[in-house]
Amino acid sequence: MRELFGLVLRQVRQEAGYSLRELGRRCLYDYSRISRVERGEHLIDADLVPAVDQALKAGGLLIALRALMAPQGSSNTAGPGRLGAGFSADGDTVILDLDVTDGRAVRVRLPRRKFNALLAGGALHALFPAGTADLDQLERVGRAIETPERTDPQVLDYFRVLLGQHFVADKMLGPRDLLGVVEAQIDTLDRLRRGCRPGSADATMRVLAQYAEFAGWLHQDAGDTATARYWTDRATVWAQAVGEYELVSYLLVRRSNIALLDGDATDVIELAAAARRVPGRVSPSVLALATQQEARGWAMHTDADRFRHLLDAAADLLTGGPDRVSEDSPIYLHSYNLNVLEEQSASGYRDCGHADTAITILERRLGATPREHQRDRAHQLAKLANAVLQTAQPDPERAAALGLSCVGVARTTGSARIAGELRTLDRTLRRRWRDLSSTTELHEALAA
Repeated sequence: MRELFGLVLRQVRQEAGYSLRELGRRCLYDYSRISRVERGEHLIDADLVPAVDQALKAGGLLIALRALMAPQGSSNTAGPGRLGAGFSADGDTVILDLDVTDGRAVRVRLPRRKFNALLAGGALHALFPAGTADLDQLERVGRAIETPERTDPQVLDYFRVLLGQHFVADKMLGPRDLLGVVEAQIDTLDRLRRGCRPGSADATMRVLAQYAEFAGWLHQDAGDTATARYWTDRATVWAQAVGEYELVSYLLVRRSNIALLDGDATDVIELAAAARRVPGRVSPSVLALATQQEARGWAMHTDADRFRHLLDAAADLLTGGPDRVSEDSPIYLHSYNLNVLEEQSASGYRDCGHADTAITILERRLGATPREHQRDRAHQLAKLANAVLQTAQPDPERAAALGLSCVGVARTTGSARIAGELRTLDRTLRRRWRDLSSTTELHEALAA
């Protein structure tokens, strides 16, 4: 929301009749930095905002707006205040009205295109939890919330499309920039569900279950396995309630995948095996994914023969026709194919002591992964770095260089999977090649 904060700050400053220099003098803040804040290039620290708010007599508006941008779990010494928001459209202009409890109100005028862009990027999700990327859709969602017993099917269709966009964005951004947006949209969908008349909520619950599953994945990638299990379990309840057996099976695979992070090989195997036994219609793609996951559990036990056998079985299941998944299948399954199976098998080969095979797979998949999918590429590179150290002729210089190339992405995306691989790499390098300058460079980069 940096852009929004900057727009509001400029509006309040101009209404107060202050120049940038005058505001800087009054709040003891560099006027050139204030200029950068107004352009959305910089964000004032939360503990400095009260001075700016007081200098402009903004009535707590800037404090409340800045508090909306505080990371989850952080303390905010400024106090969050309470921020109300509304909007109206005037031709190609959107008028955004912001107010706080003392009656202070600011009206910000934005081009409709700019408003839609802020919505699409999630900048306004704290003000408008519907999080739609289009003003017309926002109005439609608002009407649906007012009369949830008659939820417009087009609203649910929109949320399905939006979930697909989140899935693509995750490959680039990782969990840090998506979690707030996704959970705000879950809140909106849950309000729609609660307002439905009994017996008419199935369609909403199906969409909710998919969003909850995705929230579980984002928390897993962020390293919060407890919250990942919470959202995965909520998704399971909703899926069971509407008889979505394929999603129930998929969610068992997701629980197995979370157990993998906890190092619980028995749970990995048993939950994946249970996913293959779910009654009802389950697509070959889900069965293949469950089989692959079970194989991963046996790799943790270094049982290479069973690992390979199950991988072959998963590949056989994936060789079916293009209609192996339906439109309502979990979104991940629409891109799950033999190439993904091969990439996911690399970690298993590494666990089984076949690091050279893992390296071949990861190098091939890196060549096919789009460069804009920076989170995915960094995870592949970090895994490759560790595999390079597990061969008969390890190359610590190459491994350290690969690791260094991932540090920035691990930080910006908040991906615990990348960070975990880098910590493993750091420990191995410091244990076996402590005197290398590249080992020190990687360790210092991670410490920073």
